[in-house]
Amino acid sequence: MVVQPHVAQPSAAQRERPEKFSSNDFKRWHRKMLFLSEEAPVVSEGETDIQKRVAMDVWGHGDFLCRNYILNGLSDTLHNVYSSAKTTRALWESLEKKYKTDDASLKKFIVGKFLEYKMVDSKTVMNQVQEFQMILHVLHAEEMKLSESFQVAAIIENLPPPWRDFKNYLKHKRKNMGLDDLIVRLRIEEDNRLSEMKSEKLQIEAKANLME
Repeated sequence: MVVQPHVAQPSAAQRERPEKFSSNDFKRWHRKMLFLSEEAPVVSEGETDIQKRVAMDVWGHGDFLCRNYILNGLSDTLHNVYSSAKTTRALWESLEKKYKTDDASLKKFIVGKFLEYKMVDSKTVMNQVQEFQMILHVLHAEEMKLSESFQVAAIIENLPPPWRDFKNYLKHKRKNMGLDDLIVRLRIEEDNRLSEMKSEKLQIEAKANLME
């Protein structure tokens, strides 16, 4: 009886094709596509052992299916670049070498954005909070988790200079404050500030009209 070796082939779930990879978000695509890629059995030239020959044929068929499954998961442009890979392992390692390096660069870039982010007075605080939350979201997506208390502290610390008094007030309250609570407080404070500015503007205009 010929014992056939295990050859990794796409599962039923994997045959539900994920969206094609076009060089963005390799980590997510990688997780969807990942399956075992085995080394080819060693069969010397002129080998007459039927079992070894069968093992090689079975491996070759499985590797052909896996390789083409991965290639079909690439965009047309990337398909043309990587279709020359002879085996599943060679193809997979080429993709990992290229795009895992890109992922590492992305991490450095987003950490830099996080460390350098400063709110300014020329934009609304709530818009800037949303921008900062997007940076935090990318950090989390890259598996760099930050506790909620740290996020609260980071947002408070980044408030623009005109918010100094409110910033000091929040620092004394942040121990018992969640992220949602902070955002509500910031929105209320900004609405109040905008209302005051509008009221002051109307008063100035009214005085100007009286003087005419």
